[in-house]
Amino acid sequence: MKIKRAEQLRENLHGLAESLGNLLVESFHYLALFAIGGITAWAAVMAFLGMVEKGHITVDDILLLFIYLELGAMVGIYFKTNHMPVRFLIYVAITALTRLLISDISHHHRPDLGVVYVSGAILLLALAILVVRFASSRFPSVQTEAPPGRKRLRRAPSEAEEEA
Repeated sequence: MKIKRAEQLRENLHGLAESLGNLLVESFHYLALFAIGGITAWAAVMAFLGMVEKGHITVDDILLLFIYLELGAMVGIYFKTNHMPVRFLIYVAITALTRLLISDISHHHRPDLGVVYVSGAILLLALAILVVRFASSRFPSVQTEAPPGRKRLRRAPSEAEEEA
């Protein structure tokens, strides 16, 4: 009888610790997402104000705003789905490399091997997106049960499914 009671106490303690742990982790999760989203929005506004103050906007500046847009979209998607879209990270990297390439060419006006390296990196990232898209359409993620109070995650439709 005492063993049964001790086992029940252990299970209750385990459940309490798990609930408290989930509360702390989710609290940190939301706090960090709000902080990252706020910092991204603040950086975008400050960059925009710097462009306005400068009096003209370059292609570099526009690409920087696109980077901020993609980062904000990543935070929003992660907040809504609790799933990090790897493709968005690759899009940010491609945009950053394109910005670097345009900046390098417009400021130095001379082609060199660095242009080839950056172009090759952009090509590799584009191929990585192709692989990720193919893998996600061929091997969709498994639907999982959500914790109480949260919506169950669904796989995002592929481009072929969206067109249908």
